[in-house]
Amino acid sequence: MRRTAILLYMSVVGAAILPAQHIVGRDYGRSMVIARQGIVATSQTLASQAGAQILAKGGSAIDAAIAANAVLSVTEPMMNGPGGDLFVLYWDAKTGKLAGLNSSGPAPRGLTPQFLADKGIHQMPASGIHSVTVPGAVRGWAAIHRRHGKLPWKELFDSAIAYADQGFPVAEAIREEWFTERLHTNDESARLFLRNGDAPRIGELFRNPDLAHALRLIATEGPDAVYKGEIAAAILATSKQLGGAITAGDLASFEPEWVPPVAIDYRGWKVYELPPNGQGMAALEMLNIMETSEADPKGPFTAPELHKRIEAMKLAYSDLHRYNADPRSHDVPVAALLSKEYARKRAALIDPNKANCGVAAGEPVGSDTTYLTVVDREGNIASWIQSIYSQFGSGVAVKGMGFELHNRGAGFVLDPQSPNVLAGGKRPFHTIIPAFMERGDLHIGFGIMGGANQPLAHAQFVSNLVDYEMNVQQALESPRFTKNTAAGCELSIESRVPSSALSELSRRGHKLAVRREYTQEMGRGQAIAHDSKTGINYAASDPRADGSAIPEPIVGQVANLRRVANPPADRF
Repeated sequence: MRRTAILLYMSVVGAAILPAQHIVGRDYGRSMVIARQGIVATSQTLASQAGAQILAKGGSAIDAAIAANAVLSVTEPMMNGPGGDLFVLYWDAKTGKLAGLNSSGPAPRGLTPQFLADKGIHQMPASGIHSVTVPGAVRGWAAIHRRHGKLPWKELFDSAIAYADQGFPVAEAIREEWFTERLHTNDESARLFLRNGDAPRIGELFRNPDLAHALRLIATEGPDAVYKGEIAAAILATSKQLGGAITAGDLASFEPEWVPPVAIDYRGWKVYELPPNGQGMAALEMLNIMETSEADPKGPFTAPELHKRIEAMKLAYSDLHRYNADPRSHDVPVAALLSKEYARKRAALIDPNKANCGVAAGEPVGSDTTYLTVVDREGNIASWIQSIYSQFGSGVAVKGMGFELHNRGAGFVLDPQSPNVLAGGKRPFHTIIPAFMERGDLHIGFGIMGGANQPLAHAQFVSNLVDYEMNVQQALESPRFTKNTAAGCELSIESRVPSSALSELSRRGHKLAVRREYTQEMGRGQAIAHDSKTGINYAASDPRADGSAIPEPIVGQVANLRRVANPPADRF
């Protein structure tokens, strides 16, 4: 690895170090958004704008993230919403400390393998009411707002309510994800999200007054609306009608959990993920394996470098699916899996000239989704991910409330020997993972959506940035590969990878499905870098989505010089 890599990156994000030669032009499309004030980066421009407006009112990064997430519930209804789960990494600029929030709900107490067997179900359902676990998102919003919010809770939902009531024009990328098959299986889902039996057209105004009603309840009553109040009653009625197992006690008893992040050192950078039941440890193990050899000096899209990344991913994912589970019910060997010694043992299994199509888990000793990131004017960073899992989740809409329930129960298995076997009150294997990395004065919140794609996309982003002199935008939009499992040699890869590298990968045994130049199959990411020395922020938004990074309006700052200093009385 060339040690000039980090120097050139630092020159891009504001340090007083310049590359030796001025270079005109670039091999990526968008510029970074660079600003002194706060920035909101999401996969939908209307959501980014809503968050930026909250920052301009004196809101915190958390206030802006909740506002943006609420708008995304309206504009990306197949990806996220009150019926899903939430994970957050929050970096406090004053203390320099990073905190993690796991707000993923457990299976209903009555949802057990025997419950399913009694109904003639012997494989974990991928959709329908028996794939539904307790939705954790809204109580997660409230928990982190209590700690780090500045503005009154009810002000955070104004934009989302307005878009739900008045409508928004459907954007290009999200129209691609408006799959209709699951919607036809549930009358309420079809009523809400189909127009004459089909998805709305690009540019068509889409309204969801039922969701506006639910958001008003959340704004005025707080999370109790979802877990004890009118929305809870609607969830329970919907579940009962379909023969589900959710009870009032399942909803009312749910609480998010504050958890310490897990981390590794990657060539001098500290990279953080959340611990299980999420899959963040796979990204860290993959990076550890990659670190055992130097990055290819010829570039990130050569056959040797891509081969190494692909094989490292298979090794990490085989361990992930063998060991990952809810740590409250199973002892997950995270420390052993993330040790450098274990990485060297796993890396020794990589044949540099041949793809491994049958990777086994090691023995360590010792979706679809919405991601957003926000930095506020104080430099606090929220790395934030929220999801209802598959497109339109379980396919079950809460009657009268305008949103889908997630299908996170599909992450369980019914094999009694698996640490991830279904049990009432247990959290499932989770795909959504926010991430964070730092070195010196640079602090970066980032995430890349897309189910099983996420750990390997995180590792590619980190390597692009650290090993190959890329800024956050270039690292995010560079061509990627993706693969759903460790098994087999099939993978998808974007066509921007040089044809010579694709041919060589095929010769080594990789079975490639070459995709369009930019495809959502590779995930949709966002990233924000904060330089704590200069106070400058640098944001990136993935061209694979409809989004953008939007700075806090400076006029709003001038109009709101008196910042909210004390916690508002009506916060929940």
